Amino acid sequence: MPRAADPAVRLALLETAAELLARREPVTARSLADRVGTSTTALYTHFGGMPGLWRAVRSEGFVRLGRRLATVPRTDDPVRDLAALGAAYLDSARADPFLYRAMFDAAADLEDPAVADDAFALLVEAADRACQAGRFAGTSDPLAVATRCWAAGHGLAMLVVTGVLPAEALALHGPELAVAAFLAAGDEPARCRASVLAGWSADRDRRPPPG
Repeated sequence: MPRAADPAVRLALLETAAELLARREPVTARSLADRVGTSTTALYTHFGGMPGLWRAVRSEGFVRLGRRLATVPRTDDPVRDLAALGAAYLDSARADPFLYRAMFDAAADLEDPAVADDAFALLVEAADRACQAGRFAGTSDPLAVATRCWAAGHGLAMLVVTGVLPAEALALHGPELAVAAFLAAGDEPARCRASVLAGWSADRDRRPPPG
């Protein structure tokens, strides 16, 4: 198999493009080829050109996020599950900071918009179960609850991956943001905090060791 068709080269091009973009360095076929150690032909072989590369970069970020969220098990406590999904979301951003920053750049289309929808649907489903279980108020809209949780988590994640806040801010503020969102949705304070901390701890225990 020619080197230009090697999946490892494709992945290296994706990750290098995201890193160069985040570092505000020029992203050209030549700069990518030089950094990866391949020819400019590889870019066109794998992506058909720069527009295809950026679509693939965004999609790769969402694919990794979806894969991470899919590891969160479903339990009989939907609030716990929603908190664990939020923790997994932040963990995914921390693991791939360059891809995380690029995946929300809507200047490029996604190769498959479903990769973003599928990840978000997991939050909506958990919020809906919390409503059905009586943990959230009957007037709560699961889509609205999921959107608020995602918006709060995304804001915190972006502050960390851009270096505005230290990595420790994820564990410091993440659970409190979740508690605030769930209380606003109608959960009972003591039970809410217990579920959030349980979900957060469970996700932490499932994380692979660094390196």
